[in-house]
Amino acid sequence: MMKLNECDVLCIGTALIDSIIKGFDPDPVSASGYRAVSGSLHVGGEAVNEALALAKLGNRPAILCGIGQDEAGEMIVHQLREAGVDTSLIQRSEHPTPVTTMFVRDDGTRQSITNRAHFYNFHPEQYLNESLRPQALILGSLFRAPFDDPAVTDAVLRFAYNQGIPVFADTKLPNSRPCTLEEIRFSLPLIDWITPNEDEARFYTGKDEPEEMAEVFLQYGVKNVIIKLGAKGCCFRSSGASCSLPAFPIEAVDATGAGDNFLAGFVSELLQGSTVEDALRFANACGAICTTAAGSSAGLKNRAQVREFLKRQTAIG
Repeated sequence: MMKLNECDVLCIGTALIDSIIKGFDPDPVSASGYRAVSGSLHVGGEAVNEALALAKLGNRPAILCGIGQDEAGEMIVHQLREAGVDTSLIQRSEHPTPVTTMFVRDDGTRQSITNRAHFYNFHPEQYLNESLRPQALILGSLFRAPFDDPAVTDAVLRFAYNQGIPVFADTKLPNSRPCTLEEIRFSLPLIDWITPNEDEARFYTGKDEPEEMAEVFLQYGVKNVIIKLGAKGCCFRSSGASCSLPAFPIEAVDATGAGDNFLAGFVSELLQGSTVEDALRFANACGAICTTAAGSSAGLKNRAQVREFLKRQTAIG
């Protein structure tokens, strides 16, 4: 089994179970009954999705997250270990493991229902020490627990900065305590890459155009900004470079976890020595492949699959 100090990417953030319901019919079949095309359970949460994707792409990820002493938590730990993710930093507590109910539409878009278990703030900064030397740290859910607490966010980011570990921060819309860019303005310059989707970037910056959204993050001191635009691709900006890439045409089944697979693919490819543009193209492919199956971890299989997907896209183009 991989030793913790051998991991190349540390993923910190949310772990949960997704209960995915497809084809929900809002018309009741009885006084208390409804129908759907299918229902299934999947491990999920930003940190879990990213760690699983990284392992499939040939990396050696470790995960730091909080889950309960329950069956849902056991399911998460089992799948992570089976995939080769180091789970020794997982924190188990009396708090239940979060379970999210996801209603997935025919076009792959979705709505979710959360509960109080999602808002429990474990303290990842308490479990970081100088023996951890990954090549990258992914902060999976900036602005959501535990990273809706500015003190926790700052402590984790300063640990990474002091260790010389580049930080990739994905973002989420708040589902509990709102946290603004202004509240973490002194921490934002410690982030090397931030990767909000279009809705998140609009919410936090108040801007409507991707270039303007990116500029706000840059003004706060973030070094590199990627705005994920869903079916429109992605937009990258730094102080000295910029580019936009279109998405790959694909029939989406379920978009759950597509952004997490995108980020995992991007980090993995950067660590391979690729240019930013090539890494973004690889990331777009990982996100697209993710949407071809229900659940955040069913679509992506391995790096060879992504390479073959890109080869077919090049031939089509």
